[in-house]
Amino acid sequence: MEKTVSGVMLGEDGLARPAWAATDPLMRDYYDTEWGVPVRGEQGVFERISLEGFQAGLSWATILRKRPAFRAAFHDFQVDKVAAFTEDDVERLMEDASIVRNRAKIRAVITNARATIDLRAEGGLSDFVWSFQPPSTPAPRHIGEIPTTSEESVALSKALRKRGFAFVGPTTMFALMEAIGMIDTHLIDSHRRGSSGLWA
Repeated sequence: MEKTVSGVMLGEDGLARPAWAATDPLMRDYYDTEWGVPVRGEQGVFERISLEGFQAGLSWATILRKRPAFRAAFHDFQVDKVAAFTEDDVERLMEDASIVRNRAKIRAVITNARATIDLRAEGGLSDFVWSFQPPSTPAPRHIGEIPTTSEESVALSKALRKRGFAFVGPTTMFALMEAIGMIDTHLIDSHRRGSSGLWA
């Protein structure tokens, strides 16, 4: 593994990735196949919002390793099923060592499922989130050039909070925008730069 001047690392396969995606096989696979690939549809966007909320204060690697357990615990993030969760479900999940046992974050997923149902009257969660896609995307050469918030992530955060969502701060929403391909923050020299197909 060799670091280049552009901030990427060359793997044994000859492909350039940022350091966070260069060594852990799970993170590398996620970076190569999922991160920054456009995600649309209510269930897919709801799952990503939920997982980004759980990630707050933790490493993404932790969340990724627990993702199968999260999917099992929250019925694959089917919105109507999660919206029907009760306090008994909260207590059940607080006993589930395979997920992140944070009461506020668990409740936020349930709250956000109910808010997602309400958003259907406005065209749905996916279209709502994607309406905040910026007109341009960052073009970072180094990790240090990647912003952690943007005008659009601040606006999206405010709009979701106004509609009853929780754990959707500007930094969390920026991470969501990166993850679902709304913006492309792959480093310029990464083999994944431009892979979303949305940016020239």
